[in-house]
Amino acid sequence: MVSIKKSVPFFFLLLFSSTCFAQVKWYSLDEALAAQKKTPKPIMLDAYTVWCGPCKLLDKNTFGNDDVSAYLNTHFYPVKFNAEGNEKLTYQGQTFDNPYFDPKRAKSRNATHNFTRYLRVSGYPTLVFFDEKGNYITPIVGYLNPKQIEIYLKLIHKQDYKSIKSQEDFTAYIKNFKYQFKG
Repeated sequence: MVSIKKSVPFFFLLLFSSTCFAQVKWYSLDEALAAQKKTPKPIMLDAYTVWCGPCKLLDKNTFGNDDVSAYLNTHFYPVKFNAEGNEKLTYQGQTFDNPYFDPKRAKSRNATHNFTRYLRVSGYPTLVFFDEKGNYITPIVGYLNPKQIEIYLKLIHKQDYKSIKSQEDFTAYIKNFKYQFKG
């Protein structure tokens, strides 16, 4: 039988080690926009819903990846946004809410948030990118694994998207891309 004195340090080591790695530091949009004024970095907004299976996989497999979380925390302000939630937020002087949000359905499908409509999100999950001044760049719809998201994170962070003018340019960018993320 294992003594409590021996198992307590092990428990704390296990708890500590599981919280040290692969954690994205999430912001609200208001926090990210305020942080950009002090230290300009692009924003990646994860528009998710509570009922969305691929959203949960994105959290576990992609945002839980050490390379992805480290890159996001260093080069972006990552924002978690419930696309059917009742959060009130302000973007470019306009306030957005979800007037049809039903608290009884908070853990299932609900009304679409007005900011979700404003961003023209067409499916979940959707990653929405904003530049270092908070200007909308583009949405990317669907689940992305660590290698797939690496392309978009580096494309935005390094501002390579500014030189892509056609599908052929984007195809060439992907063909020449050097993957570094594991997973």
